[in-house]
Amino acid sequence: MSSPVIPPPLEDLRNRPFSLYPAILNIEHNKWHYRKATWCEVLVVNARTGQEIWIPRRFIGEISRIEDPVVIVGLLRELEYREGAVWPYQRRVIEMPVAVGDSTRPPRPAQGAGPAEVVGIRVESESDSHLLRFVGGALVLGIVAAYVAVNFNRAGEFRPRVAYTATDPGYLSLTAQDDYNAVVRKMGAPSGDRWLGLPGGKRYRALGYPAKACTVILMSAHGGEATYIGTLDGGWNPLHAVPLEPSASSEALLRMLPRF
Repeated sequence: MSSPVIPPPLEDLRNRPFSLYPAILNIEHNKWHYRKATWCEVLVVNARTGQEIWIPRRFIGEISRIEDPVVIVGLLRELEYREGAVWPYQRRVIEMPVAVGDSTRPPRPAQGAGPAEVVGIRVESESDSHLLRFVGGALVLGIVAAYVAVNFNRAGEFRPRVAYTATDPGYLSLTAQDDYNAVVRKMGAPSGDRWLGLPGGKRYRALGYPAKACTVILMSAHGGEATYIGTLDGGWNPLHAVPLEPSASSEALLRMLPRF
């Protein structure tokens, strides 16, 4: 087994392309080259369009140890490009609905414009009391529902984007040491078996399990034995990843893997 690859410093990526994760919003192509840096910012140039942008160092995270197909530079915040610079992406606030029967109040008359308007006062009937209780209850329920929706959306921003949707979670027992035979013992024989070779000496093996709504991925490096690196759902999104190093995961590798 080859020794682990130590991730390079960002300055060593000058002649090597890399991708940002998550990708910067409002920029179509996510392939970059390092240009230069200051003590607080890093200048990168888009490999496709030649566009240059400055990224604050406080938003730049770890660099992946895996270079196939490209190096992944992690971002600590989701960013968007606007007005010629990158900014932290802000989710839009959900506007509260207007309560039933509520309307805009008319403007108050200016002082001294005349005698005050006489407003008739009547005793509230029992039917009006029931109506007010119903409207008040509906308003409270609407506020609670909107609060739950806002907090659910916010929680989704920071929750890992790995959804467990397969009907059979047997893949959760797979580890990075499992080869083809170990996968068959735990998951059963696959209905499909495909290989993909990429530059750099890495080969990927996809074991299809349509009944379980997932595809198990194995990887072989430099002619070695193919071992388990993760499971994808029907949309080719990661369902399960394994640690490749003490501080690295195969999830980024699975997200960059082309469908085959």
